[in-house]
Amino acid sequence: MRGRQLFAISAPALSIISCVLQRLPMALRRTFLRYTRRWQGLLGVGTRYALLRSMGITHDNNVSILDGVYLLHTDRLRIGRNVSIHPMCYIDAWAGITIGDDVSIAHGVTIMSTNHRFGRLDLPIKEQGVDGAPVEIGDNCWIGAQAVILAGVRIGTGSVVAANAVVNKDVPEGAVVAGSPARIIRRRGTDGSA
Repeated sequence: MRGRQLFAISAPALSIISCVLQRLPMALRRTFLRYTRRWQGLLGVGTRYALLRSMGITHDNNVSILDGVYLLHTDRLRIGRNVSIHPMCYIDAWAGITIGDDVSIAHGVTIMSTNHRFGRLDLPIKEQGVDGAPVEIGDNCWIGAQAVILAGVRIGTGSVVAANAVVNKDVPEGAVVAGSPARIIRRRGTDGSA
């Protein structure tokens, strides 16, 4: 059974669980979300979905956040429908992150909405603070394993970010990017294989 079919069967129960969880204080829900990041299988995926839904984060259906995913500043995170986030991802939404519909984020991906300040020589870098800029990932994107998406980047609809790419500037719609820093290596549909 595919994930979407399983979700359709489970959706009513998950909605009830989300409603019950909404009665808990937000701080307790955040703590519970951190605690469940190691839960595997359907129990883990379902619990994380219900928790995020109760926190107002996932506004659409069929969101699968697998075990080992670190979500920070979840109050500034927006996730579309049919999104999968695989193990060992790190997503820090301090300045806001929006993930569109039908997005697949492979294992080990990092998405940051902050950058360290480092201009002053009289202070250690870690004491200079951070600047934030929101990140937006359009619909129908695939983010390959261990890719890094930096603050202020917009990834256009239908784009592919190759494994291990470091994305530090906007990616146009339908582009395939790779490398560090990431650059366009082709457009989807131009070679018949994508």
